[in-house]
Amino acid sequence: MSRTDPIIDSDFPGGNIVVDSVDGDLISLHQDLRDTFVNWFYWYFRIRGAAGRTLEFRFTASDAIGVRGPAVSVDDGRHWSWLGEEAVQGQSFTFTFPLQADSVHFSFTIPYLEAHLQAFLARYSRHPHLRIGTLCRTKRGRDVEMLHLGHLDGSPDFRVLLMGRHHACEAIATYSMEGMLEAVLTQTGLGAWLREHVEFLVIPFMDKDGVEEGDQGKRRRPYDHWEDYGEGSIYPTVQAVKKRVPAWSEGKLRFILDFHCPAIRGGSHERIHFVGGPDRDNWRRVERFCAILEQTRTGPLPYGVNNNLAYGDEWNVDYGPRQTSERWGEALPEVLASSVVEIPYANVDGEMVTPESARAFGWDLATALHKFLAEPRI
Repeated sequence: MSRTDPIIDSDFPGGNIVVDSVDGDLISLHQDLRDTFVNWFYWYFRIRGAAGRTLEFRFTASDAIGVRGPAVSVDDGRHWSWLGEEAVQGQSFTFTFPLQADSVHFSFTIPYLEAHLQAFLARYSRHPHLRIGTLCRTKRGRDVEMLHLGHLDGSPDFRVLLMGRHHACEAIATYSMEGMLEAVLTQTGLGAWLREHVEFLVIPFMDKDGVEEGDQGKRRRPYDHWEDYGEGSIYPTVQAVKKRVPAWSEGKLRFILDFHCPAIRGGSHERIHFVGGPDRDNWRRVERFCAILEQTRTGPLPYGVNNNLAYGDEWNVDYGPRQTSERWGEALPEVLASSVVEIPYANVDGEMVTPESARAFGWDLATALHKFLAEPRI
């Protein structure tokens, strides 16, 4: 490698790239699928030594650039923005490196890793309504964070389970989860009601190894974490959730929400939507929550009940012998509503998805949850 060649790597948490070749100002590369058996699209890499140059990055495998182009950080991953579709041509994008930028990060999505969660939790390190623990250890020896927040002393009226990153690459949805947690812990009327009446159990990273190692996580061999809720679960996090949650519930678990991101672009993949299972009573109650969400939403990301995917719509069909997270949840007898929410990576009905807008949607979810749980039930 000559002195003028930029240094390209993914040797950091969440990193993922395979470099095919470097030919002057043209870099050919592709996403590393590892044990994913479909052409998924997550990648995340770093460039050093390219200050002042204009480079073209050409993806050589499957579709891998989202609807707003790549996410870019010129301050070594601290702040992110979308490069924009005007920088994209086909499966290539072009970037002019600022003279002062020694390390520039590019990703399919805006990352959310363990370091982001730790920074968030540090803001509330002395909060009396937050307890930080460990669910289990992963196969690769990582601690899996488990959060309890809300009504922690005595017996709450309701319990709620929030989970995320069953598919490791679906990072932007974790910002919405963070916004929901922020709403619980902030000194507002909404937060006060939730802290008085609800205990939350939160597992932000169900596929912790995949998140930190930069895996796709979607459609792993032999199957991924989301599909591991039947008999003989193979992932330690899923095993631990299935064991811990029924005992923790004490008959008061009312709501389960699993945070996801959809596919790369088009149709429902650019709309926030909830995913229904085959249990009609559960779906009816999920759609009641969704109606409240539509009516009370104040954040910038649009949402409407008509966006939802009922069981049997589009890709939401029978998964055969595998049981998914929300179907496991809807089978728990005390649960009113169990569902998946899909939050697009970059674009929601023309509105840009950012960490700030995703967090605002988390506040909207918290508002709807308050009203849903407070409703009288026959």
